[in-house]
Amino acid sequence: MRFIEARLSPGGEFGLHLTVGVLLMVLSVSIFGHLASAVMGQEAITVLDLRIANWFNANHFEPMTSFMMAVSTVHMMVGVILMVAALGWYLWRRGQVYWLWALLLGVPGGMLLNVLLKYVFQRSRPEFEQPLVTLMTYSFPSGHASAATLFYGLLASYVMIARRGWSVRLGTAAACTVMVLLVAFSRVYLGAHYLSDVLAGMAGSAAWLTICITAISTLRRRREARSLSNEPRGTR
Repeated sequence: MRFIEARLSPGGEFGLHLTVGVLLMVLSVSIFGHLASAVMGQEAITVLDLRIANWFNANHFEPMTSFMMAVSTVHMMVGVILMVAALGWYLWRRGQVYWLWALLLGVPGGMLLNVLLKYVFQRSRPEFEQPLVTLMTYSFPSGHASAATLFYGLLASYVMIARRGWSVRLGTAAACTVMVLLVAFSRVYLGAHYLSDVLAGMAGSAAWLTICITAISTLRRRREARSLSNEPRGTR
């Protein structure tokens, strides 16, 4: 019982934050694993992938196509790097060193992991007679969906913890969620990815981001606990 109470305690370096982090990580990894297994095994989701991809390719229209192109272009590697740099500068100016570490480890590290996973699974991209976009890289998991999940997920996590007003917290979380879904949808709409590609990109990046944020939070709490234990009793 004492062990369970410690894991559910809001305070402490191995308390509730670590428990929630582990549970979210296990859930995200499980979802990614099931998607990868289904895709590699050519199960029912691959049939759904083809139907959705062919439907969007046959029913795209303006100005939706131009808007989806713009969303996708903004969230290419250069765009994400610029957003990371801007958020990193803000965190540095605010003295949020641990969040800066989480940002630098989480987003670039997660993007690199996504590239490695592409070469592990080597799934071909959707093919059409008249494609909207043509890319020669692998499809699974989606790099755009992954990068959006990493960046907006960390931004939402920071605001939810660092800001006090619930209106700001919930508004930011909702906006970040919409952006992730919008980026993921743009890749399916444009025929650059299958549905399972973007779902796997989001799930895998959620797992990696959870690991990074939980690890940095645990490190911060551990150092704070050591600092307090080293202080003379009269100064507390």
